[in-house]
Amino acid sequence: MTHTRAWQRMLSGRRLDLLDPTPVDIEIEDIAHGLAFVARWNGQTQGDYPYSVAEHSLLVEEIFARLEPGAPAKWRLAALLHDAPEYVIGDMISPVKAAVGPEYGRLDERLAAAIHIRFGLPAQTPQKIKRQIKKADKVSAWLEATQIAGFDEGEANKFFGKPRPEIAEGLVLRLRPPVEVRKAYTARHAALMAEL
Repeated sequence: MTHTRAWQRMLSGRRLDLLDPTPVDIEIEDIAHGLAFVARWNGQTQGDYPYSVAEHSLLVEEIFARLEPGAPAKWRLAALLHDAPEYVIGDMISPVKAAVGPEYGRLDERLAAAIHIRFGLPAQTPQKIKRQIKKADKVSAWLEATQIAGFDEGEANKFFGKPRPEIAEGLVLRLRPPVEVRKAYTARHAALMAEL
């Protein structure tokens, strides 16, 4: 009986088993590189570069810190890593995730648990923190929708909820080359790890 290959060779040289990931096969450089090349909104954004999941993750962490100014570094790190599994499984818009079914969610959860353990976080993020990160994620989605994805405010309000002005104030999306986003992501990760 032959088995389908379930691992991916990473640029670090690691072999990550997508079905049974282990923390020792996860490197932040692989995550940052992969996320810098994964486009949000299926690439349907304005600008000269795709709006990457790495850029989105940096924004979510910043918004999370605004929503929860006293949050310890470990939960800000969880916010930065909230979409980290997408470095190997890609980003799908919500309607596609729903159509694919629960297997996508289980794959995402296994990868997230291994990533969290690798960086000193609990395998499962506490529900309260998950809800707070989700709030930041929705603010980010609203900003992305209105600034680069072609939604008008009314439509964005309907799908993502209108953010409080003081939370979204001054947040202007920047589309940067992948190499810049990758460096920013790894630098932010290092800064948060130093605070743990």
